[in-house]
Amino acid sequence: MSALPSYAMGAGHLHARDLGRSIPLIPRNLVLGFLTAYRAVISPIYGDVCAYYPSCSAYAVGAVQQHGAIKGAALSAWRILRCNPWSKGGVDDVRPHDHFRHDLTARGFVVPSRKD
Repeated sequence: MSALPSYAMGAGHLHARDLGRSIPLIPRNLVLGFLTAYRAVISPIYGDVCAYYPSCSAYAVGAVQQHGAIKGAALSAWRILRCNPWSKGGVDDVRPHDHFRHDLTARGFVVPSRKD
């Protein structure tokens, strides 16, 4: 079982010739590493307490994958502020980035898209 939701995983791989193209993705992948650790260690302690689906931490993973470290963190913070006992809750998916041009690995990290 993975600490990531199924929609946050792909079949992409990081190839040696793409190392230069992956440098701008390092901040995004560092945040994703932190979120994966949080979902594996701390999130199970709280259980299913989020009023929204997907949970706030799963939303954060999708937001960072789709929009990057800064905008993804801002979207996640806004979601956490909305998740309170007085909210209705419900389904609140991350809006996909219009021009997402990367692949996702099996562990949820973002790698440059392959053209071949």
